[in-house]
Amino acid sequence: MHRAAIGIFDSGIGGLTVASAVARALPHEDVIYLGDTARLPYGTKSAATVSRYAARAMEILLRYPVKAVVVACNTASAHALPTLREATSLPVIGVVGPGARAACAATQTGKIGVAGTEATIRSGAYQAAILELAPEAQVITAPWPLLVPLAEEGWTEHEVTRLTVETYLEPFVTSGVDTLVLGCTHYPVFKPLIRSVLDSSFDGFEMALVDSADVVASDLTALLADRQEAAPERVGRRTFFCTDAPERFARVGGTFFQGGELAAVTAIDL
Repeated sequence: MHRAAIGIFDSGIGGLTVASAVARALPHEDVIYLGDTARLPYGTKSAATVSRYAARAMEILLRYPVKAVVVACNTASAHALPTLREATSLPVIGVVGPGARAACAATQTGKIGVAGTEATIRSGAYQAAILELAPEAQVITAPWPLLVPLAEEGWTEHEVTRLTVETYLEPFVTSGVDTLVLGCTHYPVFKPLIRSVLDSSFDGFEMALVDSADVVASDLTALLADRQEAAPERVGRRTFFCTDAPERFARVGGTFFQGGELAAVTAIDL
């Protein structure tokens, strides 16, 4: 298993933020990434549909020699993680638990905000994970659905995006949250814009921004070390698949994965 890859899937391009963190933390490991761009977004779908899509995406990844699967999609992690873990003996890592741990470690006041897709917020997964770790925490949630298509379009600094972010941030600022979980893998690409809006529109309101990518990478590093499955020292390969529009995926995906256009993306049919 030392030379097997780490499989990562997401509903689209957003999970590349997790893949990028994994690649930085584990440069010797091969990474296989699948973005289900044909069915994007998962965040507006029912739990049953999300679970079905997630199961099919993992089934495709398991056709390759992989030693662990990362469910980079928050919505799929919220709705399908137990089912996915039952389907394989390999480790399956979600993003909700790591994100909740990071938020609880970051907050000073116990007021934690969670922004995510409609399906993720509706699932209550982040609320439950945070309150299990910090029962006294006050969790404020809100869906940010428009940021997913804006991210997929590559509009990370557009004026439309700025106005959207300002509107979405207002209830969190009004509630006085000191830590905001970016509960969708598309959202971390907007971190600079969010901080800019907090400075310009909310008088420099201080709010820690948390996403699970680095925590997932750390958990994966520890897991491979514990299982003695870390790759030998070499240059890890990065393989990218998507289910629709590979040229666009390559162009926009560079914003999410270490900058620059992705070298090659292969289209597959689920």
